[in-house]
Amino acid sequence: MTDLVVGLEAVDPGHPDTLARVGGKAANLAALVRAAFPVPGGVAVTTAAYRLAVGDALDPLLDALATAVPDDVPALAVKARDLVAAVPVPAEVDRALRAALPDGPVAVRSSATAEDLPHASFAGQQDTFLHVIGADAVLDAVRRCWASLWTDRAVAYRAATGIDHRAVALAVVVQEMVDARVAGVLFTANPVTGRRREAVVDAAAGLGEAVVSGAVDPEHLVVAPDGTVTERRAGGPGVVVRPLAGGGTESVAVSSDDARLDDAALHRLVALGHAVEDLFGRPQDIEWAQDAAGVLWLTQSRPITTLYPRVGPADDLRLYLSANVAQGVFGPITPMGRAAARRLGAGVAELLGRPAPDPDAGPPMLTDVGCRLWVDLTELLRSRVGRVGLRGLLGVMEARSAQVVASQLDQPAFAVTRRSPLPALRRVARVAARHRLPLLALQALLRPAAARARALDVVETRGAELAAPAGATRPERLEHVRWMLTHRFAPVAPQLVPAPIVGFLALGLASRLLRGRVRPGELGMVLRGLEHNVTTEMDLALWALADRLRGDPATVTAVTGTPPAELARDRGTWPPALADGLGGFLARWGHRGVAEIDVGVPRWRDDPAPLLGVLANYLRLDAAGAAPDAVFARGAGEAEAAVRELAGRVGGLRGRVVAAALRTTREFAGLRELPKYWLVTVLGAARAELLAVGADLVAGGWIDRAEDVFFLDLDEAGRDADHRALVRERRAEHERERARRHVPRIVLSDGTEPEALLPGPVAEGALVGTPASAGVATGPVRVVLDPADAHLDPGDVLVCPSTDPGWTPLFLTAGALVMEMGGANSHGAVVAREYGLPAVVGVRDAVARLQDAATARVDGTVGTVEAV
Repeated sequence: MTDLVVGLEAVDPGHPDTLARVGGKAANLAALVRAAFPVPGGVAVTTAAYRLAVGDALDPLLDALATAVPDDVPALAVKARDLVAAVPVPAEVDRALRAALPDGPVAVRSSATAEDLPHASFAGQQDTFLHVIGADAVLDAVRRCWASLWTDRAVAYRAATGIDHRAVALAVVVQEMVDARVAGVLFTANPVTGRRREAVVDAAAGLGEAVVSGAVDPEHLVVAPDGTVTERRAGGPGVVVRPLAGGGTESVAVSSDDARLDDAALHRLVALGHAVEDLFGRPQDIEWAQDAAGVLWLTQSRPITTLYPRVGPADDLRLYLSANVAQGVFGPITPMGRAAARRLGAGVAELLGRPAPDPDAGPPMLTDVGCRLWVDLTELLRSRVGRVGLRGLLGVMEARSAQVVASQLDQPAFAVTRRSPLPALRRVARVAARHRLPLLALQALLRPAAARARALDVVETRGAELAAPAGATRPERLEHVRWMLTHRFAPVAPQLVPAPIVGFLALGLASRLLRGRVRPGELGMVLRGLEHNVTTEMDLALWALADRLRGDPATVTAVTGTPPAELARDRGTWPPALADGLGGFLARWGHRGVAEIDVGVPRWRDDPAPLLGVLANYLRLDAAGAAPDAVFARGAGEAEAAVRELAGRVGGLRGRVVAAALRTTREFAGLRELPKYWLVTVLGAARAELLAVGADLVAGGWIDRAEDVFFLDLDEAGRDADHRALVRERRAEHERERARRHVPRIVLSDGTEPEALLPGPVAEGALVGTPASAGVATGPVRVVLDPADAHLDPGDVLVCPSTDPGWTPLFLTAGALVMEMGGANSHGAVVAREYGLPAVVGVRDAVARLQDAATARVDGTVGTVEAV
């Protein structure tokens, strides 16, 4: 054989050039052959053959694709496909393949260099031809496989996964055909629930193409890790794909699929699958066939790319909550952001009397997988007090997570082992006494204005102490960052919580006194237009800036007529009014931003593009009655009217207590954002120090840009070493994780996503979530994944995975809010209520299900969303 055609047994799957030479499918098959798995014999027509055939004919089209707008891509793909389909097979490829062809019918399968990879499977994106007979037919099938590298779906998939069209090439696998009695697909982990080592098998009579293409309702089997068959569903009507005597296949309609995979064959197949998983080190999606003699064959194997990476130990069932979800950050967190979170966690653990053995590693309950943070809730679930506290916290912050956790409480692994509440109460009492929390709460009740002023003064005073001394060295700055994160955030935070706690306890008292006399959404009305909320103050300050800028035509033209990213890069071109106005805003609020819990993410002072985009939205809003400040003031009036209405409903002494309690709520509930604001203040100061550390590393030649420091951890940033390759590797991983569209709320350490096991909420023709802000609104759907790129017109229904305070300026022009994550007291829900913005949160798969909807009706009182 030659470099153009090579036998699968001769391919070295471990060689660094193998993927580029034979593509992902052939490389995986070669690994199976080397490990003596039952794989039909065959050869690979290498990418060298493809490149020889195509030459530079595609170069003009590749240039065009590199700059094409999405609407032009399909036509360019057709031209590329037609061009490749017309090229002749080079004579040397023809000779080599004819000499190496297996006897009898063969399967001809595409094997792209960007196929069957750990992060991109490309399943079904290129073509396969079955039961091909004769050398001429095989050569024609090879050419058609080459052309399938340029199908619309393959081109779109590469674009979606960030793969350069110039970097891909196509090899072709030619294998002996298995005359299958029954065939199908095996997943070595459950692709729906994520449970590892739980095999899922789909099987149907004839060739496996019927199963892969969805042309048949296959026999469906699920085999637990211990070998128990937990589900067996018989196949239904569809088609059977059968070989034709002269070559090719036919599809024959059948009323039922009587072919069954008996238990012995099923268990042999599952054992083979687990052995393949062990070989590749990750769960596999395997195509298989069983011939008339009962022999099982493996015809393809690729990684299952949709599973979230496994969190926690394999040998001890534990339950993890996504800290990202809890904080409204859907995307990945930078390595330095995760290092900072571990240090913050160590400070909280120390505050609670459980210091972490290694503060850089953080408390044992905090881990990071998939560039995201996870909190181990197992020990809380095993404690009676922990269960009560967790249920209450999640109930208000992430209602859907509370439901998912509740569904797992009967698991033996999470049975209560600590029943006495005394140890936990003693620990809380020590913290409360040390920080004088009962006294602060009492003072808040007696002198609310003084309590608010004291809390704000704590943030301002302590915040002014955060900067490192001028002229600090790199090691000194890193130690200062460690001190800030561990010994400054946590000790100050308890001084900020008594007042908002008093506010919400008062709301709870009013709710109890009004039991049976309050309608859904009425208590939420009391929380509209709350004062003393730093997040709404920020949003209204930005609106006030926009209102001032309306009178400057140069600013209006620049902001509404220039893409935000371009305008942000070119600050020197800003009109004076914009430079002065936004400069003042950034001086006060510039340490904030989207995904601000990640110290590695730019703040608005670093990149004001998101703010410029929001300002453009504000400047398009003309109706005075819809202006956010007017809406906020109107909401405050409606809240006071709601207090009077609810108090009058019960009357007498009880009515006076209700009114007092609700007014106490309004005095203090807005301060609930202050602890988060303090956290962001600390992180903003830490970021400034770390950028100075990055500048020092750049000066030493250890990294290329100061921002690269955020792709190191605290220990690495202190070393004099060339970190550039490590930074590139981590940036690439970060970008891959940014493309992940599914992040579970809760995972078990065996890979199971318990939410997938719960029945979804049902409402006729509607999506259902948690009511977060009362009211009904109908408007155009605007799905937003990144607020920096958002264009929101007044009245749009904002649909997003999650939000944090950096998103809230968008709320001022939105007509309604729909979030996949969050609960009734998550940041987004609180701000939505204050603006009177109808909101439904915790709506599973809202982004995907509303992506194509033109208009939606949001009922924030009952928690439904309908496409209309």
